[in-house]
Amino acid sequence: MKTLVYAEHDNASLKDATLAVVTAASQLGEVHILVAGAGCGAVADEAAKIAGVSTVHVADDAAYAQQLAENVAPLVASLMTTHDAFLAPATSNGKNIAPRVAALLDVMQISDILSVESADTFTRPIYAGNAIATVQSSDAKKVITVRGTAFAKAQETGGSATIAAVASTGDAGTSKFLSAEIAKQERPELTSAKIIVSGGRALKDAETFAATILPLADKLGAGVGASRAAVDAGFVPNDYQVGQTGKIVAPEVYVAVGISGAIQHLAGMKDSKVIIAINKDEDAPIFQVADIGLVGDLFTVVPELVGKL
Repeated sequence: MKTLVYAEHDNASLKDATLAVVTAASQLGEVHILVAGAGCGAVADEAAKIAGVSTVHVADDAAYAQQLAENVAPLVASLMTTHDAFLAPATSNGKNIAPRVAALLDVMQISDILSVESADTFTRPIYAGNAIATVQSSDAKKVITVRGTAFAKAQETGGSATIAAVASTGDAGTSKFLSAEIAKQERPELTSAKIIVSGGRALKDAETFAATILPLADKLGAGVGASRAAVDAGFVPNDYQVGQTGKIVAPEVYVAVGISGAIQHLAGMKDSKVIIAINKDEDAPIFQVADIGLVGDLFTVVPELVGKL
């Protein structure tokens, strides 16, 4: 079985999300990677070194400079004549491309898989992760998105894949890239951070959030997250949100400060290795998933904790 993995990249370097997808794909069979971009030779070289990859297909064309889904999907569909499954990370980009590929191939997409049970059977979360469904596909071609936190990352070195150029399908002409405003953070990116400190609505306002959460995050060298309630209240930007409608994370340590533990938030962080919860409500749902729970006033506990670190 030949699998085609979509490479997440910025035309200069490969993103970590791709490595977990390679691990998932390797459980299905021979792994090929598609690098679609403009001036993306360095990315192709990097992809060829990933352990377990046999071939890297490179489509270097200005049409793929921004990896618009409307342009990438026809390219993937054209390559699926010689591949049995297409796998993409369950990122914003992957979730934009995969459904279009599925539509072009006239097959059902299998979303956000957690494990590969066999060549046609997978598990995926439903009901905000409170139940795990086992799904079996009878489609000849599989289109799959992979939850990166559910699979170990493939080794970045040790491979020696063949690099092969593939013909571009060109610009579909149905969309145009206008601009991008990319937030720059000094702290680790949420999806790759080993430690995350998240704050909730109990932090009252943006100033209090910053004064309470940031010193703790700085001491721990952690990424900063937030519940949807904190984001909706304007304490922090949308890209801080952890949860079902935000980012799915699984760090080594997740510190939840003033977060009650709504089901939508738990869906985004309950796979963390160690969960530490600080909340004054001893009946808060967050304590049901926490490995370490501290009942107390966060405005007293957190500064004390920072002082002892």
